[in-house]
Amino acid sequence: MWDSLMAARCVGLGLCDQRLMVMMISSSLPQDQEKEYVGFATLPSQVHRKSVKKGFDFTLLVAGESGLGKSTLVNSLFLTDLYNDKKFLNSEERITQTVEITKHTVEIEEKGVRLRLTIVDTPGFGDAVNNKECWRPVADYVDQQFEQYFRDESGLNRRNILDNRVHCCLYFISPFGHGLRPMDVEFMRAVHDKVNIVPILAKADTLTPAEVRKMKPKIRQEIESFGIKIYQFPDCDSDEDEEFKQQDKELKESIPFAVIGSNTVVEAKGRRIRGRLYPWGIVEVENPAHCDFVKLRNMLIRTHMQDLKDVTRDTHYENYRAQCIQSMTRMVSLHFKVYPVKHFEMSRIRDKVLYQMQGLLLSLPHPIMNHMILSFISKVER
Repeated sequence: MWDSLMAARCVGLGLCDQRLMVMMISSSLPQDQEKEYVGFATLPSQVHRKSVKKGFDFTLLVAGESGLGKSTLVNSLFLTDLYNDKKFLNSEERITQTVEITKHTVEIEEKGVRLRLTIVDTPGFGDAVNNKECWRPVADYVDQQFEQYFRDESGLNRRNILDNRVHCCLYFISPFGHGLRPMDVEFMRAVHDKVNIVPILAKADTLTPAEVRKMKPKIRQEIESFGIKIYQFPDCDSDEDEEFKQQDKELKESIPFAVIGSNTVVEAKGRRIRGRLYPWGIVEVENPAHCDFVKLRNMLIRTHMQDLKDVTRDTHYENYRAQCIQSMTRMVSLHFKVYPVKHFEMSRIRDKVLYQMQGLLLSLPHPIMNHMILSFISKVER
């Protein structure tokens, strides 16, 4: 117990400070325990220092039709402005609108921890008159990032591989559709084996609390009935405290997260808060009684960000990698099946030439000629 406490204090210290801490631990141990102390209790601090020095990457994909508050929610989540150059299309431009993929990357630092955040947006998704296969550019983009990472991983220099794989997809569901629409089902079923999907019930301030409570279980039931695989929260360990178990239970029951986004600061009861001002009152973004924004932020950033990355690496990317290796193996096998006759013919011709040369060797008594023929035969055999 004492060793664990001392090792925990090492977290965040520099290399010199860690060595000093090891010396302090060794000097403060009783004489009999000092001989048994090795020092690997500082491994967590070493891993922590290396990770903080390298920094972290996280790629978030947001999808859903225009007007559901995707940009506002992302800016609210990370307290930044990623869409200051956003272009708004008129109604005529939206008729012929095609789905595009845009990336916004920003470096965020908090308490010495650097996060390279990449937001992948899908302008034009669901805005056209004909939305057939509007999900294909998104699915292709996810596959392209897997392919690029697979190539980098298979290359010679693998020290500084840039991880652009999509770790999470926030899919925005319209609050006006009374459940999932065919486009929602088609999109999620097309990408659920490639990325972690977190469904979002957008613009929750347009619904009454009773409507939100009624719509959530309906959407969960439709997701299950259509066989859509969304992100599954990891089960709690038996040794977790009750507070964490209760928090995990609330997160699972909150799917889909009913959220409200706002970049406007308003005054309410002498406090400055982020929210929306209506004639009947103020909707507070960070009030758990008004929406699930705080729960989504805690899940996405504070508690499950690393698990989202782990599932992407261990499940989605590994499935893609296995398919690539299987395809390459199949191509090699097909090559040998297509050309077996040619290989057999070459072997038969070579054996015939060797047999004729051996006969010629036996008929020639001259030792120099014999030596030349033997050298030629050895070259042919090689």
